[in-house]
Amino acid sequence: MNAAADALSPPSSKKPRAARAKKRLADELPVRIGGMEYARTASTPARVLGFDQALIWACVALLAWGLVMVYSASIALPDNPRFGRYSPNYFVFRHAMWIGIAFVAALIAFQVRMDWWEKAAPWLFVVSLALLIAVLIPHVGSVVNGARRWIALGPMSFQPSEVAKITVLLYAADYMVRKMEVKERFFRAVLPMGVAVGVVGALLLAQPDMGAFMVIAVIAMGILFLGGVNARMFFIIAAFLVVAFALMIWASPWRRERIFAYLDPFSEDHALGKGYQLSHALIAIGRGEVFGVGLGGSIEKLHWLPEAHTDFLLAVIGEEFGLVGLLCVIVLFFWLTRRIMHIGRQAIALDRVFSGLVAQGIGLWLGFQAFINIGVNLGALPTKGLTLPFMSYGGSAILANMVAIAIVLRVDVENRRLMHGGRT
Repeated sequence: MNAAADALSPPSSKKPRAARAKKRLADELPVRIGGMEYARTASTPARVLGFDQALIWACVALLAWGLVMVYSASIALPDNPRFGRYSPNYFVFRHAMWIGIAFVAALIAFQVRMDWWEKAAPWLFVVSLALLIAVLIPHVGSVVNGARRWIALGPMSFQPSEVAKITVLLYAADYMVRKMEVKERFFRAVLPMGVAVGVVGALLLAQPDMGAFMVIAVIAMGILFLGGVNARMFFIIAAFLVVAFALMIWASPWRRERIFAYLDPFSEDHALGKGYQLSHALIAIGRGEVFGVGLGGSIEKLHWLPEAHTDFLLAVIGEEFGLVGLLCVIVLFFWLTRRIMHIGRQAIALDRVFSGLVAQGIGLWLGFQAFINIGVNLGALPTKGLTLPFMSYGGSAILANMVAIAIVLRVDVENRRLMHGGRT
């Protein structure tokens, strides 16, 4: 009866049935169940895995904790006549505003393909040089505490040295890719990069900002080493940089005094001078003991410890959260650096040398700067004006850090697409 009914049905009713059956077969894929038998299962579109969510959550944790600590460290600043015109919430609101701006900038940077960064690297480097020159021009650069490092943009200030960290990193990675065939030759591979870093260093020392120069020098040296520069040449350059920094410190009386204050911060000559910040940072960390005095309970932030919300934020963390809090910060930065370096190695294994060098350079940058800041706060290194990445107050630094992480996430996404047979 069914066959007869089908035979009597008009042709127009057969076509939709045949089309539906054909579509159903097309939407099914043969899957081997066991032995030589095959069954059909609904097709699932191949979907490329996302990005490293653990890396994002680590950065979010540092940003959120930093926002809370900036509020805790700066809430009493209006009691000081120097900050008397500010409200207790002034610094935390500005810090939150910069995090929002940095988030938008990071979203934009994440959309940019790595091949575009590679093409634009030389031009971005030139732009950063122009900004470093502009900040030295009177009435363009702003002077704060005797240093000309900022360009005023209405109610906000912008620090070109933070941009230079990213652009030098991109330029060094692009340079190594272009010079890969002659990387064993000093005059053709290493010397031009050394001249470029030297020009940036001269502009930074004119501000003066020796801390940023140290970070940029380490970034460039690290990328040269990871790019495969001859080990003998690398150690010669490293020794030259160490001697150069030592001579700069020795030739500058106030830098030399910082070294002496670091060696004995509690002496009568230094306790109220160059060793004042370090001595009070150590007092704050000592007061925290194992579990800290509790959030908001710091005494040193009450006008004893200068710059408690910027360079010495870690000392306030140590006082309020104790050894446990310090270890959490150290572990977070160690894991963050290790994970970024892993993403870089993965890119190089996929024959994406530029992307891999950029990611590893960012890992070196964030890890080295965090190491310096933590060492300064703990008294293990001489006092240096470097902020703690993602946590310390400073809009330009937050912006640069988040854009750098967005670039690392872009490298990671392109790695995953390639590993799943996609295209970047």
